[in-house]
Amino acid sequence: MTTPLVRALAALDVANAADPTREDGEPAALLYGRRMSAELARLVPEASEPLQIAARGQHVERWLLPRKDYPEGRTGYLDWRREQGRRHAGRVGEIMRAAGYDEEAIAQAGRMLRKEGIKRDAEVQALEDVICFVFLRHYFAPFAPTQAPEALQKIVEKTARKMSAGGRVRALAEFDLPEPFAAAFRD
Repeated sequence: MTTPLVRALAALDVANAADPTREDGEPAALLYGRRMSAELARLVPEASEPLQIAARGQHVERWLLPRKDYPEGRTGYLDWRREQGRRHAGRVGEIMRAAGYDEEAIAQAGRMLRKEGIKRDAEVQALEDVICFVFLRHYFAPFAPTQAPEALQKIVEKTARKMSAGGRVRALAEFDLPEPFAAAFRD
């Protein structure tokens, strides 16, 4: 007999396996979800089931709402991100409901995915720290050359600001960040 957690994670993997974008030979969203789960297990081994599901579902079916469908610039980007958070929370809620979770657990995962209570809610913040660690570990190196130095510095600073104080300390210990990037994590 499988548990609700096993059913939910498996359903998220099935949904993410449909991503047409490939990375390292597999669907990009599936790979991202697995990386999120691995990083969460490493950083927060005592994570609740809703947090484990939110981490795996962070980008569930993200490709269905392309960034290009929103205007260029910061406002368009933020609108797209908010809508993605809303959509991810809704889709993860459907998956959790089908797996047997109650409405309280579904609402808890939804708050995390919409980033409601960041810096105030420990689980929302834990998810954000995991997101930042996955970015730094897997996506920063290929992303960095696509940005102008000033823009990259601002992105690093925003990433550091999103993290908890403990997450920033741990990032400094785990990643060999050159100055002035490292300075953003010390502030």
